[in-house]
Amino acid sequence: MSDLFDARRCELGEGAFWHPGRQQFFWFDITGKALLSRERGNELRWQFDECVSAAGWISTAELLVASETGLWKMDIESGRREIVARLPPEQHLRSNDGRADPRGGFWIGTMGKQSEHEAGAIWRYYRGEMRKLYPGISIPNAICFDAERSLGYFADTRLKRIWSVRLDRDGWPAEEPGLFLDLTVSGVSPDGAVTDSEGSFWNAQWGASRVACYGPDSREIAVHHFDAARISCPAFGGTDLDLLFATSAQQGMTPEARLAEPCAGMTFCRAVPARGVAEHRVVLG
Repeated sequence: MSDLFDARRCELGEGAFWHPGRQQFFWFDITGKALLSRERGNELRWQFDECVSAAGWISTAELLVASETGLWKMDIESGRREIVARLPPEQHLRSNDGRADPRGGFWIGTMGKQSEHEAGAIWRYYRGEMRKLYPGISIPNAICFDAERSLGYFADTRLKRIWSVRLDRDGWPAEEPGLFLDLTVSGVSPDGAVTDSEGSFWNAQWGASRVACYGPDSREIAVHHFDAARISCPAFGGTDLDLLFATSAQQGMTPEARLAEPCAGMTFCRAVPARGVAEHRVVLG
């Protein structure tokens, strides 16, 4: 239990995010329709009336929050929100994994609320434009970026595959994606991901109780296990960005399984021998 950061049991913890200006960790309970955080030891919670899943930072006082209907600018202190960009109004869809890119854009995945086959897509918001990048995604995940090599990453958890794509000077895909990791043989399901300062790729793996680290050459180089099977999203944080945060979930577990796994849905934090990269600022204008 020494790795425990927050004992609140999320139904579907996701969207792990360290705000570099505030030096504060945020995460989501997607189906609980809530944004969570801690500050000076106090538990914080912002409740929404729809599913919310991912965030980027606009300023010290404002976040960009992804919901099932769009991207919202949110004042952290007051909770006041205003729409920035709409997603298509499809009632059976919600947002899932997302992250800001090095050019100030924001990538967000959508998926069916019942994980319907190929119902979702990956979108990018950039300076007022919301553009669909990749349609036909069942469970979009692992959205993250390697700024040094101008690469973006994304996964379809159902296919157990992760792709990389080279980005142009404005952050748009410059070519067709290439396969970075094929986890079908191992049977591991890729969830959220983040890169570190060496260009390694850290991937939460649903059902495997772990975050695995892969080098730029796709070779597995480290594995960190946690006390929850459904580890869902990692993030680097702390003053030196050497703390690995990891969210988890209870979604899909029977009542008996929830009792047998008391840390399911909790959020973890561990010092690791790696250093992350500060989250990029979202540029609205």
